[in-house]
Amino acid sequence: MFTPSTLAAKVTLLAGFLCLSPSVFPASPALANKIYVSNEKGNTVTVIDSGTWEQVTEFPAGNRPRGIGISPDGDHLYVCASDDDTIKVFDAHTYEFLWSLPSGPDPELFVISPDGAKLYVSNEDDNLVTVVDTQKKTIVAEVPVGVEPEGMAISPDVRFVVNTSETTNMAHFIATEDYKIKHNILVDQRPRYARFTNDGKTLYVSSEIGGTVSVIDMHGETGPELTQKIGFEVAGVQPEWLQPVGMRITADNKWLFVALGPANRVAVIDTASNEVVRYVLVGQRVWQLAFTPDEKYLLTTNGNSNDITVIDVAKQEAVKSIQVGQQPWGVVVAPD
Repeated sequence: MFTPSTLAAKVTLLAGFLCLSPSVFPASPALANKIYVSNEKGNTVTVIDSGTWEQVTEFPAGNRPRGIGISPDGDHLYVCASDDDTIKVFDAHTYEFLWSLPSGPDPELFVISPDGAKLYVSNEDDNLVTVVDTQKKTIVAEVPVGVEPEGMAISPDVRFVVNTSETTNMAHFIATEDYKIKHNILVDQRPRYARFTNDGKTLYVSSEIGGTVSVIDMHGETGPELTQKIGFEVAGVQPEWLQPVGMRITADNKWLFVALGPANRVAVIDTASNEVVRYVLVGQRVWQLAFTPDEKYLLTTNGNSNDITVIDVAKQEAVKSIQVGQQPWGVVVAPD
């Protein structure tokens, strides 16, 4: 039988238990994802547990690792070892080096086909996009593009692979059917990255020196059509420091996040109006971005502060900084 005093004590105890910080409880391994960060100067990949935000390990990844990606099944980690002229493949679970893929010279960035069968690789020094068969470990095609190719994107319907050439200042639309360039669109100076909305209707291209993001309508009268350029302005930051590079778009296509390089900010853009609504302060020289699979968090690589910033996507605020290796460049998160 409960007395008023014992009942009150039990209610107080229960209330205290329910109000405990979630950090008291261990993170469930089933809910955590591994985050892989390529460290361009450190020649390593850092692995972080998204459940604890702690470093799991760091392993050698070849010379000058930059572009990084993971197979759709989450088993294989691909790393552009740019100064080794190859793509190194690792077991994503054990971090064991498995084999190399022929990538063409100086691979920088790549995209993976949705079925995981092909990699489309930008070769900065030879002005090529190389198509690699991941199963046969062979080169399928080499596509001549503009000078200093970098950014790579694949349309959701897999009809086009887009490459951006830094010196030619163009976005090249390569048909996956025959590996021929079907369209070229002039954008601003030094285009770095390209990203499709998830419905495939719009392509965004960031131009580092031009300081803009070009908006391309994929359903123009004669094909892809440039319709708008988004600029950036931050109080107290010199305009030449506003250098758009990596980009990510939420699955609902509502928000575009743009890394602004030496401005140390990530711009948040409302895609309905293509207007910047917020700038999030992050680490130094923010470069590439990746969502966790639930899109609760956005991760940034900050090359000069040797860390990654964790951004709460709903709040559009930075919530944590995590030290990694030397000059982090790329980031990818294991799929659920």
